[in-house]
Amino acid sequence: MNHLIEATVGCPYCGEMIDILIDYADLGQQYTEDCQVCCKPIIFMIVEDMQGELLVNAYSEDDAF
Repeated sequence: MNHLIEATVGCPYCGEMIDILIDYADLGQQYTEDCQVCCKPIIFMIVEDMQGELLVNAYSEDDAF
């Protein structure tokens, strides 16, 4: 069973807040999805904090990590 979580993140390009669905199976993964507003590619990294909550980090293609 897929466990989907809704998250709101800011686009690193246009700054608009967008809603995305995160599959718990994506934990520890990185993937790219286009912004719903400006259509530029956002790199998402899904991690878990010390309390077990999922954190969604959004980066532009130019960000180094």
